[in-house]
Amino acid sequence: MAPEEGWVGIEEVAAHLRVAKESIYRWVDSKGFPAHRVGRLLRFKLSEVDEWVTTSGGASNEGRGSPGSGPRKTKP
Repeated sequence: MAPEEGWVGIEEVAAHLRVAKESIYRWVDSKGFPAHRVGRLLRFKLSEVDEWVTTSGGASNEGRGSPGSGPRKTKP
């Protein structure tokens, strides 16, 4: 019988993914990042986080811009 996976907090998830805690909060609110509320706290299972990253959840261009974004070029 495999040991049950424990719950981790926002700090551990941010360190695991090497991103800022603010990114995690933003992803929970807007991108369906797998989080569970325990009172006012967010708790995570790293296996769910890893699955989200390897599927479409982590495949955004956030912070990188998308084709056509940025300053428009004008003709001289």
